[in-house]
This record gives sequence, C-alpha cells and structure tokens, in this order.
Amino acid sequence: MNKKTDVIDAHMHLVQYVAGIGAEGELRWKGDGMAQYADGRIFRLLPEQFADGKVTPEDALAAMDRCGVSKAVLLQGHYMGFQNLYSLDAQEKYPERFRAAVSYDPWSRDKIRIRDYLIEQRGAGIVKFELSTGSGLMCNHPTFAIDGEAMREEFDYCDEHGAVCVLDIGKCGAESWQPEAVRRVCLAHPEMKFVICHLLAPSKATANTALEKLRHLTLPNVWFDLAALPHNMAPDRYPYPAAAALVRRAADIVGADRILFGSDFPSTLNTDSYEHLIDFIRESEEFSEEEREAILCGNAETVYFNS
Repeated sequence: MNKKTDVIDAHMHLVQYVAGIGAEGELRWKGDGMAQYADGRIFRLLPEQFADGKVTPEDALAAMDRCGVSKAVLLQGHYMGFQNLYSLDAQEKYPERFRAAVSYDPWSRDKIRIRDYLIEQRGAGIVKFELSTGSGLMCNHPTFAIDGEAMREEFDYCDEHGAVCVLDIGKCGAESWQPEAVRRVCLAHPEMKFVICHLLAPSKATANTALEKLRHLTLPNVWFDLAALPHNMAPDRYPYPAAAALVRRAADIVGADRILFGSDFPSTLNTDSYEHLIDFIRESEEFSEEEREAILCGNAETVYFNS
C-alpha cells in the first residue's frame, strides 16, 4: 500500500457552464448528467454527482481531499467550452491548491487582446492548445500543420512569456496526431516546457505506434500526462493492468521523471472512482517507490508549480 504518497493531478477540469463544441457541432447541457451535440447525439457527459452540469472549485477540492491530492492543474478547451476566467478565479481563490491553464482560438480576430489579458494581465503561466479533430482546433478549422505558420506565432508568444505549453493532439491516427511536427516545435523552443496530454492517446491497438513516437519526443523540455489512459486502453478494469504496463513501457523509454499523473476529472468519473484512477499508479507494483513519487507528484511540482 502506498497511500502516503502525495499526489498532484496534472489534468483536471472545472465546469462553470457546459458550452462546448466538437466535430458534431455545439454541445449543450440536457440535464441529469447528459449533453447533446448539434447533430442530435445525446450522451452522458458528467457523472451523477454533477447532475446540475457544474463542477466548482469546491467540488474539486472535496474530491482531492478525499483522495490525498494536494494540488491540481486546471486545464480546459473546446470539449465542455472554455473556462478561462472561471479557472483563473479558482487559482486566485486557492493559490496553494490550483494552477490554471488558459486556452484560446488562434483564429480569433481579437486573439492579441485575448492572450494579452489572460497571460499578461491575469498572469496565467500555462497555455493549453487542444488540437484534436474530435473537439479541438481541427474539429472546426481545416487540418493544419502543428509546426506550420498558423501556430508558430502562438508558440513564440508562449516562449517569450515563459509559459508552459500543453498540447492535446488527439487520438493516435487522427489528422491532428502529428508527433513529428510536435517534435519540431519542441526543438525550436528548447527553453520552453511542453506537456503532451494523454501519453499520445493510444488504444490497445495503437499502443506500439504511440510508444515508438514517444522515442522521437524524448527531449529535455517535454513531459507527458496520463489523463484518461485507463479509459483509452479499454477494455481494461481496475486496477488497470494494461494501462499500468503501458506506463511502465513509456517510463522505460522517456524516463519516469517525464511522466505526470492526470485524471481528466470529472468526465472519467463516469466509468470509475477518482480514487481508482489514482490508485492504478499509486498501488501498482510496476514502479519503484521513487518512480511512483515522481509520477504522482514530483514531476508536476517541477513543471507546473516551480515555474
């Protein structure tokens, strides 16, 4: 048992209002945990404890306290709608517990004013770009090269302002899944920290492909979070042996000091408890105690809280 190991959740979401967008159009709240896309598809977005469609900072803190999570990084993007101001307010209210990432659409006509307000005036030190075809920039913009002209200015801006850059490039095999382009971006900004979400989002069928691309991204300024990995590696039940074994293989490639625990709270609570999503690493025999501490806490402290 490793219950005493401190935890930082490097991939958590707050929800002030559900107002998302995806490849299926706008996403709106239906009630009782359900949401609907513009094409008519209805699905469960949030678990029963958030049946009103909101996840407050206090909701997050209550779950964190129950499960031994000392701090969390608040990420957000297109899926449930941008929560920039709500997340920044949470960071300001609970500065010892939260770090807020901000996000924006680089095609916004007033993007300069948006990013200057979020980063320069509000002091956000983390910028996330969700690039995926499902619910990221490539769901409602034509496919583009991640290292091309469209994003170059944004990466330069992040670098100039000392921001950590978080990238979600979608599922392995999607048009947005461009690990070689990400490598070129990271090499072009050697002093900037990059975190790639979901360990490159493999499934069981694509795990070997994702691991091979991890080798190309083994760089001194790149880390990977584990958000939603048990879900993506389905079918795999707690204690998620397939997911834990994949993390072991990934750690052997990039180093355990390059991997950050993340839960993708709250949507992943649709299929399992928050504690189980932590314990698949905290209780796993795949890792030494030193490796567990690094993955669960130390690496995120270095990347996000000591910046």
